[in-house]
Amino acid sequence: MKTRPTIIAAAIAASGLTLALNAIGAPASHLPMTHKEGEVTYLTGGIGKTEADAVKRAARRYPLELEFVKKATPRNEYLADVTVHIKDAHDKTVLDVKADGPFLLASMPAGKYTVSAERNGKTEQRKVEIAAKDHRRVVFEWLS
Repeated sequence: MKTRPTIIAAAIAASGLTLALNAIGAPASHLPMTHKEGEVTYLTGGIGKTEADAVKRAARRYPLELEFVKKATPRNEYLADVTVHIKDAHDKTVLDVKADGPFLLASMPAGKYTVSAERNGKTEQRKVEIAAKDHRRVVFEWLS
């Protein structure tokens, strides 16, 4: 049977480990839920500092990172409710979704894609090539 000081020491050590792990990065619970459409697993979000920081840390684990901003003075503003369409090289839609926040992270097969992002009737389009074990970050900006 463990003595009371041993149990207390173990509890203190466990608390310290939890604090250290939280200091390294936000817990996975701060990430938005992932979704799947065909071969694409994705998440959208980044509302609020805690969730935005968690999404930014997770971004390198996804081949495609999209960010949506409005050009503004004195600094750019994040946008949500952006409609995203991604088509492959054969013009087949692989993802059609509305972003819940300023970020969309997508795991998708290597290949060439056309990414369209629409906000308030204004569409921006980018050609993106994703290689195996690659990460591409694409920022879409609107003037107003």
